[in-house]
Amino acid sequence: QVQLVESGGGLVQAGGSLRLSCVVSGRTFSSTAMGWFRQAPGKEREFVAAISWGIITTYYADSVKGRFTISRDNAKNTVYLQMNSLKPEDTAVYYCAADPVIRRNNEYRYWGQGTQVTVSS
Repeated sequence: QVQLVESGGGLVQAGGSLRLSCVVSGRTFSSTAMGWFRQAPGKEREFVAAISWGIITTYYADSVKGRFTISRDNAKNTVYLQMNSLKPEDTAVYYCAADPVIRRNNEYRYWGQGTQVTVSS
């Protein structure tokens, strides 16, 4: 059984930074593409960033490009989302997701339970 567990969320002031982590178990992590998504209250879940299993390809949503960085440590089965220059509109529940194929859509096979990020103005 594949499990994804996110951590690192919290409350931060606008302009601040947070780093989210997602640990994957039950699957060969090094051959798995990883993604980060977020869902704000009353809105649909949206793509944030993704990274291929070989760390060759990364994708970012336009709204976070230049502020967020996705990375992974295959030795630790962990994917990270470094979030800088946070804005109140970044407030959402953040989810990590895993799939054999890197995607920008919601069709990832495995999902974590989410971690709350709140940015105060």
